[in-house]
Amino acid sequence: MPMLQIDTHAHAFTADAALVPGRRYTPNEEAPLARYLTELDGAGISHGVLVQPSFLGTDNSYLLSCLAQSDRLRGVAVVDPAIDDQTLLAMRRAGVVGMRLNLSGMATDFVREDAWQDLFARAARIGWHIELHIDARYLPPLLDSLWGSGAALVIDHFGRPDPKEGMADPGIKAMLDKAGSRRIWVKFSGPYRCGGDPAAYAAAYLQDLGADRIVWGSDFPWTQHSTGMSYRKSREWLDSWIPDPDARQQVLGASAAQLFDIAA
Repeated sequence: MPMLQIDTHAHAFTADAALVPGRRYTPNEEAPLARYLTELDGAGISHGVLVQPSFLGTDNSYLLSCLAQSDRLRGVAVVDPAIDDQTLLAMRRAGVVGMRLNLSGMATDFVREDAWQDLFARAARIGWHIELHIDARYLPPLLDSLWGSGAALVIDHFGRPDPKEGMADPGIKAMLDKAGSRRIWVKFSGPYRCGGDPAAYAAAYLQDLGADRIVWGSDFPWTQHSTGMSYRKSREWLDSWIPDPDARQQVLGASAAQLFDIAA
C-alpha cells in the first residue's frame, strides 16, 4: 500500500471565477484542478487539501466541483452564518472537513457575535475544524472567542509571528499555552508570508506541540509569491525544516490523515 503523503494547503481556481468585490488580491493566473493534480503526481503526494481562496468569498462551487472529481482531495470552505445545517452536512459528505477564517488585515470583533458563535458550534458538531489565517498578535482574543465551540483550531503559515519576536511573540505563546488541549494544530506552510526563520519556528513547534499536531502545506500556487517558486521547492523546504525522517513522515502522513479525515 502506498505511503500517505498529504499536502494540506493548496488553492485551485479558474480564470472565469467570479471574484468578490473589495478583495485584497486579484490573481494574475489561474490554478485549475488538473494543474494541481499534476503537481501532486510529480512529487509523489498521495492526497491534497484545497482551501477556499479569499478572493472567491463564500462561493465554494469550484472547490466542491474539484472534490467531486477526485477522492484524493479534501476541502476547507469559507462560509458565513447564513448557511443552514442541511448545506453544511452536504458539504461534509462532499469532503469538506473544515471552515477557514482568513482574517489577514481584517477586524475580528465579529467572531464574538451570536450568529458566528452559533456557526462555530454547528461546524464543530459535524466534525469540522476552524482554520485561522492572521498575524499572531491577534490570536489571543480569537482563540478565546473560538474555544467554546469545541472545534480543533488550525493555525496557518507557522502562526505568522512578528519576525522581531519569533516564537516569543505573545500570540504564539498564548496559542502554545493551549497545546495541552490537543486541539491546536499548526501548518508548516507559506514561510514567505510570516518572515523570520521557518527552521527555528519548526524546531520549536516540534518540541512544544509534537509532530502529531503539525501538518505541511505547499501553499500552491503561491499567490502573490509565485516568482521563483515551484512545487518541488515547497516540498523540499519540509525536509530542511524536519530533518528527522520519522517525524517528517508523521507530519506528512498520520497527522494530516487524522485532521483531514483521510484513510490509508
